[in-house]
Amino acid sequence: MTTAMKHLACPQCGAINRLPEERLDHHPVCGRCGAELMEARPVALTDAVFEKFVAGTELPVLVDFWAEWCGPCRMMAPQFEQAARQLPRVRLAKVETDANPQASVRNRIRSIPTLVLYQGGQEIARKSGAMSAGDIVSWVQAQLAQAHAD
Repeated sequence: MTTAMKHLACPQCGAINRLPEERLDHHPVCGRCGAELMEARPVALTDAVFEKFVAGTELPVLVDFWAEWCGPCRMMAPQFEQAARQLPRVRLAKVETDANPQASVRNRIRSIPTLVLYQGGQEIARKSGAMSAGDIVSWVQAQLAQAHAD
């Protein structure tokens, strides 16, 4: 029997880690820097690791583009945290747009908060505006189901 392997990029250093799928739920850490790879909370991404993280993670990646000064962004932050706990096989990440302008420009972010869902390094869906945790989870599940059906 062969074990299915998954590639996960480290949110801290960008290193690609290869793990057996059954180990994803056992708090794996990066082989290079020791950062946790499957935290049940959103990870902060910087311009330096954004592309590596999105392209190097085989699991779906949901990114919240936000800013500190944005009221709806701050209102949605705890909802996004809650959604991370409900989506264990989706990597949730946050990009603070003022501190990381390259990721924002490359992804054509025009309003915030904006959620962008990636699969295999490619954008498959986006939605702007604050959402509840339940709406985030439902939207992600619907988009992934649609992507698998196509």
